[in-house]
Amino acid sequence: MRTYATAQHTGTDPGQCDATAVHTAPSGARAYVLLDGIGRSSNVREWTITAARRLARAASRRADAEAGLRHIYNGYAQERFEYGSAGMPKAAAVVVVTVPGGDTTVAWCGDARAYLMTRGITRRLTQDHNKRRVYPPCQLYPYGGNRNCITSCLGSTATDDVVRSMHNHPAIETARVTLDGPCRLLLASDGAYEPHEDAHHDLYAELDDDPLSQVAREFVDLAVETAIKTSRAVDPNQVYADNASVLVADLRP
Repeated sequence: MRTYATAQHTGTDPGQCDATAVHTAPSGARAYVLLDGIGRSSNVREWTITAARRLARAASRRADAEAGLRHIYNGYAQERFEYGSAGMPKAAAVVVVTVPGGDTTVAWCGDARAYLMTRGITRRLTQDHNKRRVYPPCQLYPYGGNRNCITSCLGSTATDDVVRSMHNHPAIETARVTLDGPCRLLLASDGAYEPHEDAHHDLYAELDDDPLSQVAREFVDLAVETAIKTSRAVDPNQVYADNASVLVADLRP
């Protein structure tokens, strides 16, 4: 039986440049990937789909999320140096790798997120690479920096040191998790998680159901519906909802 599902909703924007991929290596290591493409062109869409598949294969075969993401990140960085930056697409990326008998690893660049849900608790595994993290909300600026301005992404040539010097975080960050029981993994683009977060929705409650395909579809549908309601309340003439993409998977130790 399939233990994961994906769903996408274009929102009010006709462009959809997000992509997901899953790959299992002969060792049994499995990689779950979500990429949030930056842009709306067919070129970006095709690049993002290919990049997601490449990342899933690289991470599963290396049985490590960071090793896989760095391999693909460095490969695209080299392409930019060789062929120039004009037209090179970019994407926020998050990858999670499960290994039989081993820890679960997470790696990301950009603001796509990974969450782990178990026993009624939702745990966020990633930290956003965006200006709001660099300039968090304070008394003088209650909203902080622009959360839609990302500070790292797949397709960039910036090294860890360069990004750290500019934004106080590396180009790629990682996490390691030990699964102590059945749990549910969520990978989400900002268009999927931001509306739920802004409306203070309980992610566990929204995702604690079956079948997974229905859960994923309802999650992105509600994200878009919530974003439309929120934007309409602010300005009826500027109704907007970003495209939303998720990958939901059931994991077992």
